[in-house]
Amino acid sequence: MSRVTLTVGPRSYTVNCADGEEDHIARLAAMIDEKYALLGTARTPQESQNIFFAALFLADELAEARRTTNRSSQNVEHEKERANGKTEAMQTEIETLTRSQARARDEIAGLKAELAKMREASRHQHDLFGDAGGEDEIAETLEKLASRAEKIAKQIEAPA
Repeated sequence: MSRVTLTVGPRSYTVNCADGEEDHIARLAAMIDEKYALLGTARTPQESQNIFFAALFLADELAEARRTTNRSSQNVEHEKERANGKTEAMQTEIETLTRSQARARDEIAGLKAELAKMREASRHQHDLFGDAGGEDEIAETLEKLASRAEKIAKQIEAPA
């Protein structure tokens, strides 16, 4: 146990406190002395009343601090509730967007497959005769046919 001598107003007080608490107790006494000084010329002849009024000042500050703390705590709780509501709404929206994204990916994959089929089909377009890429062959055959027709026409026209 330690002993500390504190001064409040014109008087000194000796108090016992736990070891290591001396500075804390001295700070508390300084707060009381500060409030005591606020009494100024309104001090009464009885020192105990002056200390009582200083304690009232401190109690008033403490009550105001508690009211402020309670209001702050209520505000914090209200904001937490609002944030939780927003969080739930955001999670729902994220889930909805994730499902939409999955559907869009599936649709894109389907469209890509359909496009690939269309491209493949366009590569295999057939000419009027149903042969894919045989245009040179047809032209050659037509040339031969035309040559034969000319020969036959000449033979027909030639005097016998």
